[in-house]
Amino acid sequence: MYAIIDIESNGGKFREESIIEIAIYRFDGHEVTDQFISLVNPEDEISKYVQKLTGITPKMVKTAPKFHELARRVLEITEGATLVGHNIEFDYRMLRQSFKRLGFEFRINTLDTIELSRKLIPNAESYSLGKLVKSLGIPLTSQHRASGDARATLELFKLLITKDIDRKIIEQQFEETNAKTYTNKVKELTQDLPADKGIIFFQNASGEILRCDYSENINRSAKRMFNSKSARVRALQENTQQVNYELTGTPVIAGLMIKNLGISRRNRYSHGLFFTENQFIISDLNTENRRDAILKFKTYSQAKKVIQYLSSELQLSDLESLNQKINLPEKNFLLISSGRKIGEKSFLFIEKGRLRGYGFFEINTQINTLEKIHQSMVNAKPDTDTLNELKISLLRGNYRVQEFTQD
Repeated sequence: MYAIIDIESNGGKFREESIIEIAIYRFDGHEVTDQFISLVNPEDEISKYVQKLTGITPKMVKTAPKFHELARRVLEITEGATLVGHNIEFDYRMLRQSFKRLGFEFRINTLDTIELSRKLIPNAESYSLGKLVKSLGIPLTSQHRASGDARATLELFKLLITKDIDRKIIEQQFEETNAKTYTNKVKELTQDLPADKGIIFFQNASGEILRCDYSENINRSAKRMFNSKSARVRALQENTQQVNYELTGTPVIAGLMIKNLGISRRNRYSHGLFFTENQFIISDLNTENRRDAILKFKTYSQAKKVIQYLSSELQLSDLESLNQKINLPEKNFLLISSGRKIGEKSFLFIEKGRLRGYGFFEINTQINTLEKIHQSMVNAKPDTDTLNELKISLLRGNYRVQEFTQD
C-alpha cells in the first residue's frame, strides 16, 4: 500500500515552514482507494514568491482548516502505507515538523520517485517533476499545486512499477531507504535538528549523555560529528543512538545550563589573547600560559578577528581600556541579548559585578524590577569557560545593559 503525496509550503524560514496545501492519494498498486486534498491555513504569512509560483493567496487559505484539524485524516490515509513523493524528503519533513508542533512524532517508511526514476529511466534529460513527466507523456495539470503534482507523481509511479517488472528495483530502493544502515541512522538522527544556537546532546540508547556542547548551528554540528573520519570520535559515532538539543540563544547561557546539569565540557581552547610589550598578541595556549590569557579562543581565526576588532573598531591599544570593556562593573544590572526564538530576549542577572543567573522573557513584557527578575531567573554559577565567553560577547557588543528598580 502506498500514499502518494505532494505538499506546498508557505516559503517560511527553513524548518519553520507551514503547509498551505496537501494532496494524498492512497494507492494499492492497481488503483486509487482513497484520496485527500485540502488547502491548509498556515497561521502565518505566505511569501510573495510562493504566491506567484502556486497561485495560493492569503485570502484563499484564510478560511481553510488548520493542520491540527486535518491531522487525524492524514494519519488515517497514510496508515500502514509507504509514503511516496517526488523529492519525498521535503514532504516527509513538512509532515514531521507539522505533527511535532502538535506534540506527536510522525514516522513512516518512504520512497522517492526521483531516485527510482534515476534507476529505471537512466537517460532522462531532467528529473524535475515537470520536465520528466512531460518527456514521458504524462499529463500535469495545475503544476505547483498539491493535487496536480501529486496526481502526476502517481502516474509516474505507476509507470515505474510497470517498468520494474519483477519489482526488484523498487524493493531494493525501499530497502536502501529504510534499512538500518549507518547512513540512514545519521539521516534519522539529524533530519529534524534545527539550524539554531543551543546545546547539542549525543546520547546512547538508554539516554546517557555521551557528550554535549554549545553549537552555533545544531544541525550542522551533529552532521559534522557523524561524518568525521577522526578515530577519536569513532566510539561516539557508534554509541550515539539519540541526538537531542536545548535552544539557548547565547553561548553564555549554554555554558550556565551545562554547569547546572553537572556535565563537564571538553576544553577546546587552542589560542589565547595576551598583552606583552605594550601590544596585544595571539599565542598558542599551553599549560604554562593558560592562566595569563586575557581571553581564550577555539581557533586562530577567531582570535585574529578579535585582534582586528580591537585595533580597527575599538581602537584599543592598552590593557586598561580592554578591561573596561570585558569586566563587569561592581553594581546590579541586566545584560540583554537574543533569545531562543523570534519575539524573545534573554537576560543575565549581574549582582555587584557577579553573574548570578539567567532567564528569558517575551519582548512585549517588562522585566524591570528585582521581583520580576527572580520570578523568571534560573540561578547559576559560571565556570571559567562561561565567563570567558561572556567577556568575548561583551567585547563584541552582543549585550545591552538594562538597569532595574529594587522594588
